[in-house]
Amino acid sequence: MSYKPQRDIIAHVGGGGHVTRLREAARDAAPAFQQTPKHYGITSPISLALPKEADLALTQKLTETLKPYGVFEEELELQILVLGKLNTLVKEWIKEISDIKNLPASLIDTVGGKIFTFGSYRLGVHTKGADIDALCVAPRHVERTDFFSSFYEKLKEQEEVKDLRAVEEAFVPVIKLAFDGIEIDILFARLALQTIPENLDLRDDGLLKNLDIRCIRSLNGCRVTDEILHLVPNIGNFRLTLRTIKLWAKRRNIYSNILGFLGGVSWAMLVARTCQLYPNAAASTLVHKFFLVFSKWEWPNPVLLKQPEDCNLNLPVWDPRVTPSDRYHLMPIITPAYPQQNSTYNVSASTRAVMVEEFKQGLAITDEILQNKAEWSKLFEAPNFFQKYKHYIVLLASAPTEKQHLEWVGLVESKIRILVGNLEKNEFITLAHVNPQSFPGPKEGNDKEEFSTMWVIGIVFKKMEGSENLNVDLTFDIQSFTDTVYRQAISSKMFEQEMKISAMHVKRRQLHQLLPNLKRRKLMCFSPSRPYYYFSPGPITVFHVDGQPKAEVAVVDGSKTPGVQPRPCLTPVPASQTPPPTMGPPAAKRSGSPLPETAVKKLKADEV
Repeated sequence: MSYKPQRDIIAHVGGGGHVTRLREAARDAAPAFQQTPKHYGITSPISLALPKEADLALTQKLTETLKPYGVFEEELELQILVLGKLNTLVKEWIKEISDIKNLPASLIDTVGGKIFTFGSYRLGVHTKGADIDALCVAPRHVERTDFFSSFYEKLKEQEEVKDLRAVEEAFVPVIKLAFDGIEIDILFARLALQTIPENLDLRDDGLLKNLDIRCIRSLNGCRVTDEILHLVPNIGNFRLTLRTIKLWAKRRNIYSNILGFLGGVSWAMLVARTCQLYPNAAASTLVHKFFLVFSKWEWPNPVLLKQPEDCNLNLPVWDPRVTPSDRYHLMPIITPAYPQQNSTYNVSASTRAVMVEEFKQGLAITDEILQNKAEWSKLFEAPNFFQKYKHYIVLLASAPTEKQHLEWVGLVESKIRILVGNLEKNEFITLAHVNPQSFPGPKEGNDKEEFSTMWVIGIVFKKMEGSENLNVDLTFDIQSFTDTVYRQAISSKMFEQEMKISAMHVKRRQLHQLLPNLKRRKLMCFSPSRPYYYFSPGPITVFHVDGQPKAEVAVVDGSKTPGVQPRPCLTPVPASQTPPPTMGPPAAKRSGSPLPETAVKKLKADEV
């Protein structure tokens, strides 16, 4: 059963009637002679106003401002050449497979096979150095095992191909490679067709019949991208607007699907919805309207580009009436191709709050630009994340080899949103903002080589009325996150003994010790197979939820503590320096030692 938005969502787009009010104001100001154009989206447009000379001039200024950021393709001819070579290889390979499987000679010449593109390249907003997402479509007699065996070997024989690797067990299986220096990810889909025609339209829902779920997932990227392009009134305006919004999102540190912000397809759908609401507007106007619409959108009302359809193929689709978990999605943006899915299921309360605030700030800046009070460059000014908050949590993932580090960092990063969710549930935290940019971690002080990566999370603590100090315990939040990461690593047989996660709390004024020139210090490390341990030149600082600690704290000065196994993780700083406080699970109190005042962290009212 397809999901049909409630009447108020259709009527008001974002709920609450704000877009209806915008539509009424625009209708009153619109020329009477305008005719109703082709209808795009699930509602009528807000405005049909045509661009004025000033709008076109602002669009030209926008284009000139974007050029230094490298958002326009500079290798288009090479990319087209490479994709042409890849397409030829696919056709040759499918003919070879067809011959091996004894297909009639008359059919072998017409069996076909084709490379399709999707993602930013297909949308026409590809940037220099970005990889190309591609899909190999084959007829029914070509198996997935053929793709990961004989086609893989054929690619290996090509001198232009470097860094070839297959990820067959991934959720969406893929072959990754660099072809003439251009990085390409190739998915595979086997259709229930005898031949693959050159004019095949992957938007045809009938192609999904009798396909396995991996092929349906592989087709999804192409089907969503093609639908988006068919659902916008002016592709040129859409592309320039999307380039602008993607650059803005990256500059503002809110471009990352895996960390709970929005990825490329989600930003594309928001821009497409804006284009539907203002079908005749120039790109400069569309950028402003983008911020206007989504700074006022009443989430969790969904963003839809078209009315969802039911193809009766019994595939799971986003439908909060049927699927209870869909009701908890905070910022649903629904893909337009069957089976419809929410592309933003990773969004948390904190990441949504950060993005909405950025929408509001983007609106204020574009208001100034349209009034000639600011230049477009102001929209792309990067914020100082490390001045924005008073408190931060620093995560460090380390592994002994470069290959292990690459795998370990990928797993840890994919789970950071769980830590953000844990922090959000803490009654004393109002916001946890992870910076999508990662940083190289500090090196070990000994000769042993180690590779590490750091992430920084900004924290906002709740202001407590009538309370001078706030005592907060984050040990459970951190430990449950690290437990999840280690369980995943062990179950996937990826875990190695020296893979570590470290965590510490730092105040804003202490960040200079880590960024950009990192200072080395001991951290409390989490391990699934060892007791908890601390090793530090000074007292350990932890947070507690109330004045009486639930667990006592060990102060480790390098000697062994009962129940605690000290072990160095990083080189200690000299005792004369005051390191940032370390945060970790409570350890046992050393027998006979008093609990020092410094071991309980109190946040003063002006520090929250």
